[in-house]
Amino acid sequence: MDFKHTSVLLNETIDMLNIRDGGIYVDCTLGGAGHSLELLKRNKSVRLIGIDRDTEALAAAKERLKGYEDRVTLVHSNYSEIKKVLSELSIDGIDGCMLDLGVSSYQLDNPERGFSYMQDAPLDMRMDTTQYLSAHHVVNEYSQKELCRIIYDYGEEQWASRIAQFIIQERERKTVETTGELVSIIKKAIPIRARQNGSHPAKRTFQAIRIEVNNEIGLLEKSLRDISDCLNPGGRLCVISFHSLEDRVAKQVIRSLEKPCICPPKAPICTCGKVQILKSVSKLILPSKEEIENNSRSKSAKLRCAQRV
Repeated sequence: MDFKHTSVLLNETIDMLNIRDGGIYVDCTLGGAGHSLELLKRNKSVRLIGIDRDTEALAAAKERLKGYEDRVTLVHSNYSEIKKVLSELSIDGIDGCMLDLGVSSYQLDNPERGFSYMQDAPLDMRMDTTQYLSAHHVVNEYSQKELCRIIYDYGEEQWASRIAQFIIQERERKTVETTGELVSIIKKAIPIRARQNGSHPAKRTFQAIRIEVNNEIGLLEKSLRDISDCLNPGGRLCVISFHSLEDRVAKQVIRSLEKPCICPPKAPICTCGKVQILKSVSKLILPSKEEIENNSRSKSAKLRCAQRV
């Protein structure tokens, strides 16, 4: 299967990076390399470091970025390891960084990866197929309390308790092996009246399990702080998120790093020693109506941008 992925907020993201001649830029979620390719096209002197934990994405990116090999370094890693990656490449600072969070179109559309509730496939959902933890493990080995927690916290699903209960009941009968079996359980757990309107009944639960499998929220806050530490003065951070949990973390981290002092307002002198690290360089950027019409998956995208002071 070809690695197809339509880059969201492509021009907006590259514009906001404010590309510098000879600069070093990191695409922390390389995916189909759409953003990276546009970056390399726009400036003939920049260097790109592309990071992804999906080996299939890296292979596809290598093919797509042919002709730019002298300016591109691809790394199989997680963006949470950015300091280690840069250290191993003897890079002291970067001039910009992009993160396109969430799951790619290729991962969703490839049945073998088990991300989609629209296709029956083995339960998997691993972005890095070399890791142990998978959706099969979460669904079949987590306790009812743990399942309820992740479905409620990461999926914001009001029927989390019933869904967790129904999963446990099914597990007592047989192991849950496929996405189709999980969808069937979820539909049984959610009352018919609650399934008549809105999105697919399994959407929130699948999102929650995927986030748990890939530790998407757990890694994000520390990673954004580490990336900010790696930016050269004037270097920019661009974060594209697709659901409220990711966007909330990005918003909170940027706001936290914008504050020069966290001492009580009435304190006579600053004793916290905190300095401002980032400053926002734009309001929240959303996709245009035209982009949403051409790519429905861009509908929930949000872009936040900040600059190292």
